[in-house]
This record gives sequence, C-alpha cells and structure tokens, in this order.
Amino acid sequence: RVNLVESGGGSVQAGGSLRLSCVSSVKKFGGESMAWFRRAPEKQREGVAGINSRDRTAYGNSTEGRFTISRDNSRNTVYLQMNNLSPEDTAVYYCAATRLILESGLLEEDWYSDWGQGTQVSVSS
Repeated sequence: RVNLVESGGGSVQAGGSLRLSCVSSVKKFGGESMAWFRRAPEKQREGVAGINSRDRTAYGNSTEGRFTISRDNSRNTVYLQMNNLSPEDTAVYYCAATRLILESGLLEEDWYSDWGQGTQVSVSS
C-alpha cells in the first residue's frame, strides 16, 4: 500500500495563497496519476486537480485558473499551488494516487486506490 502524506494546509485570508505538498512512499515515483480532492463541511468530496505521468492535467470548474498542480518525480512529490483563495475553498484537502495512466478520469475518485489523511485549509473573509 502506498503511503501519502500531505502538508502545507493552514489558515489564510481571502485573496491569499497556499501551496500543498503530497509526498509518496513508493520507491520509484513517476508512473502514477495523482490528484487532489477536497471535502467541505456538509458537502461531497470533489476533484480539485489531477496530473498523470505524462503531465496531462485536469482541474475542477471552481479551481481552474486559480490552482496549479505539478509534480517533482525526483522528490516523490505532487504540489498544489492555490492562489486567490476564497472562503468557498475551505475544506480538507486529500491527495490521491493510482498506478493507472488516467486521461479523462483524472478527477474521478473511484479510479484512485491510495489516499492521504488530508490537510485542512481554512480561508476567512
């Protein structure tokens, strides 16, 4: 089983930025599809951003243009740069991984087999 550890969450005012990191425990990182999901209070989990091994990316409707996902295979790490944050972005953010090379399904959580514990992001107005 792959261990994923998220970090970088915290509290920020509206308009601010945060960068989340997710470190994978796999010995050879690079072939996985990775994604960030989030769950806000009393809402279903939703896909935020995804990236596959070919660096194809996908973004949710509410995050495209503000969030950027990237990966550094030499560090076993996926990042989520979040800019222009709003209170609606308040949620627990989860990192997810799968060995599949996803294309159109990058933001579909059923494809992902490994999940991190989550990191809290709180945005105040």
